Amino acid sequence: MEYDSEEAVFGTTPSSPPRPMLPYLTPNSPKSPGSRENADRFIPSRLSEAFTRKQLFSPSSSLALTPESFDTPKSEEATTYKLSLRNELLKENNLELPLNNGHSFSDNSVCDSPVLKYTSPVKQHSSFKAPIYGPVSPASKKLLQSPRKVTRKIPKIPYRVLDAPDLQDDFYLNLLDWSSQNVLAVGLGPSVYLWNAGSGQVTKLCDMNDNDLVTAVAWSERGQYLAVGTDKGHVNIWDTTSISNFATLSEHLGRVGSLAWNGDYLASGSRDRTICIWDHQRSHQPLHVLSMHQQEVCGLRWSHDRQMLASGGNDNKLFVWHWPSISSLKPVYKFADHMAAVKALSWSPQCNNLLASGGGTADKTIRFWNTTTGQQVQHLDTGSQVCNLAWSSNGHELVSTHGYSQNHITVWRYPSMSQIAKLTGHTKRVLYMATSPDGENIVTGAGDETLRFWQVFSKVNFAKENVSLLNAMTYLR
Repeated sequence: MEYDSEEAVFGTTPSSPPRPMLPYLTPNSPKSPGSRENADRFIPSRLSEAFTRKQLFSPSSSLALTPESFDTPKSEEATTYKLSLRNELLKENNLELPLNNGHSFSDNSVCDSPVLKYTSPVKQHSSFKAPIYGPVSPASKKLLQSPRKVTRKIPKIPYRVLDAPDLQDDFYLNLLDWSSQNVLAVGLGPSVYLWNAGSGQVTKLCDMNDNDLVTAVAWSERGQYLAVGTDKGHVNIWDTTSISNFATLSEHLGRVGSLAWNGDYLASGSRDRTICIWDHQRSHQPLHVLSMHQQEVCGLRWSHDRQMLASGGNDNKLFVWHWPSISSLKPVYKFADHMAAVKALSWSPQCNNLLASGGGTADKTIRFWNTTTGQQVQHLDTGSQVCNLAWSSNGHELVSTHGYSQNHITVWRYPSMSQIAKLTGHTKRVLYMATSPDGENIVTGAGDETLRFWQVFSKVNFAKENVSLLNAMTYLR
């Protein structure tokens, strides 16, 4: 069956019929043993009123505003009502609702960024102010006129599903990438296919020779060149405009499972435990060969300011290398906190020195690192193998894909790491992920041989400031 004929679009699944709401009393409900049919007097129960009064005035009540109590518009309205009552009856001075689930954007931040520190409530909330009439205190009036949180719903089903026959079910490979020209590259067995997200056109780029297999793909920053790693240790550079093999780089002795571009420079990680840095425009010999990992290199990622290279390996190690002083052949940081292979790596676009990493089946954690100080900022046990990580380009959110045992996708809010959405649909490990050029969508690939497209990030744009790494220590706890 041809690859380009296997596209299927998932529509909205019919919702299940609503469950009937059961009344508190029905005509056939049994009466209590002590009830009387014709009682001469009615004594009202004060239990619910007493409970409400206790709930309102108790310091340990729901007015403590736990993150779980502030996720929906209904709970926000209830919180506004309760705070207004406290203002009027207890003479408190509650002026506004807490934002971002009770966490400010500056919590645990590691850089002096407007997104982390100076987020305005107006950007996150509606600025409409309704007129307030009636004898209420100034504090309650300000509270009722405070901006309301704009809720964002993430679709639970993919907006497109493509069949991907022969997509390998291998944790250590990286077979999916989305270019800046809106073209998706995917390695399927011995072949590389290109799918144009704008037109839907499918093109076969190449086939490997001599029973070789595709093990990694990575687009250059401008979207012209595609690097293809193979099972036999080769790195092929393809010019996708002329559909020609621009260069073949042969230095590795094992399969090449990870690739990462930094301008004209390309980093490749292999099962032979080495990382090669190439300048394919000038030479077919590597500029540097880094050999600190003790097992296969399965994750590579350059920072957005092009100064740092993060590498993860099957030896459970995470190394951070400084460029261009990478010629010293020694990493500036060595992290050994993960208890399983480190494949998932992602640098924050809002803060150049904030790195997120994820561990495999025996680890299941996402860890955040300040690469200015070499300190771990925080970590979270996800309960499942972490296969990929990607930051949102428009806000402080993070998406992760998972394998054993739940095979799901999770969208997190940073730095609180509260779960925004959990997406399911893949029946096997979600091993591959790429982000669209506009930063709003992701595509995921799994061992079930499907590619699924999800809209996970918002369209809200935040101003990004160029921040010096020296300011990071000021905002670490």
